[in-house]
Amino acid sequence: MAKRIIPKKQASSNEDWLNALQRIEELVSREEIEKKVEHTVEDIQAKIKGLNVAYCWSGGKDSIVLDYVCRLAGINEGVGVVCNLEYPAFYRWMVENCPPGVEIINTGQDLEWLAQNLEMLFPRDNRLAAKWYRIVQHEGQTRYFREKKPDLLILGRRKADGNYTGKGNIYTNKKGVVRYSPIADWTHEEVLAAIHYFKLPMPPIYDWPDGYRQGTHPWPARLYTKSVEDGFRQVYEIDPSIVSEAGEYIEQAKRFLEAIER
Repeated sequence: MAKRIIPKKQASSNEDWLNALQRIEELVSREEIEKKVEHTVEDIQAKIKGLNVAYCWSGGKDSIVLDYVCRLAGINEGVGVVCNLEYPAFYRWMVENCPPGVEIINTGQDLEWLAQNLEMLFPRDNRLAAKWYRIVQHEGQTRYFREKKPDLLILGRRKADGNYTGKGNIYTNKKGVVRYSPIADWTHEEVLAAIHYFKLPMPPIYDWPDGYRQGTHPWPARLYTKSVEDGFRQVYEIDPSIVSEAGEYIEQAKRFLEAIER
């Protein structure tokens, strides 16, 4: 039986994830994850029978596993959502590894927008952190839903991350978008096991500091920073060019650069 050692995402540390990754064959056998995939594919096929569906791909670990099971279930169309504030290395990886049939939608937030919405810079408020997901991911998904008119969108949401997935892992939001989460009951360890055993490609974000706890996100949406200065310090360690460009629009970034150059 698969073993769980990673706490809920909000309570976990990056070290918890790295430890589990090192021990993954001890925690989840190949036979166990193959059965999990088989059952998930069967569930997807039963729920989407006769429907026009698409899945959501972010380039994060959950969506990478979602892409794998969806294709086994015969689903080959989807949507990925970005803005103009992605980490350059991550965006390049997305472009290079975007699954066939997945359309990328850009919701357009950029440095000019960020300079006018500074409360969104390194949010330490859960409400603002959730707003990032709403204005980028949800907005892009809604655009796709209205344009392509699928009967439902398939998400990589999981309960272990504290996400709402609805009754039977299906729900309809106020805008009429129907969302289904077939891997809702997967554990963190099972996600890592699928990536390990099936050799699924992973983006560079998980090799960066705090990568597993942070997950995919536009750089100004980086969580768990102590201050704006600390946020810029963390981003600078990943890619100094991001902060240099931000310094042309945002005074806090400019002051951070001046301080480290003294």
